[in-house]
Amino acid sequence: MDGRTRRRTDTKQRLYEAAVELIAEQGFSATTVDDIALRANVAKGTVYYNFKSKSELFEELLRHGVGLLTAAFREAVEGLPPREAVGALIRTQLEYIRRYRAFAQLLLSEMWRTNREWQQTLILLREQAIGVIAETVQAGVDSGDLPGDLDVQVASAALFGVGLVVAVDWLVFQPDRPIEDVEESLLAIVRRVG
Repeated sequence: MDGRTRRRTDTKQRLYEAAVELIAEQGFSATTVDDIALRANVAKGTVYYNFKSKSELFEELLRHGVGLLTAAFREAVEGLPPREAVGALIRTQLEYIRRYRAFAQLLLSEMWRTNREWQQTLILLREQAIGVIAETVQAGVDSGDLPGDLDVQVASAALFGVGLVVAVDWLVFQPDRPIEDVEESLLAIVRRVG
């Protein structure tokens, strides 16, 4: 990567981070391009040089953030038997959300809105992330590690949603609670259900 490409990548990353923080703090509608530029410490024109609009920036931000989570899920489950893989997914989601808390709060607030122009993108991204969970759950059903009558799609969406809500709740209301304690509590719930 040459210096110019690296600078552009660094600038995009700063814009993502600024947009995530601001939108998590004050919502999409209240966040302006000027706010994003100021927070990222760049000129307003730099935002438009990298993204055609605030909506395009937000859509790319969703792709970037959910893409990171999906990649982390894939890496976490590689080579693990299904029961261990479910635990790895839970731990990975908690770690991801601890690292990208503002993005998780943003994702949580946007996930079920249906009136946004990026809704189709969000649906596809959600399907990719939940798809990794579904592959793991299906492997558990196929191997007999999980109940044969388990609805794989509902169970996968439940694992994703519960992990997201519990992680954000933990970081907002009990930030001093160790991640291992939260992980163990989530695993205990999953074991009782499965």
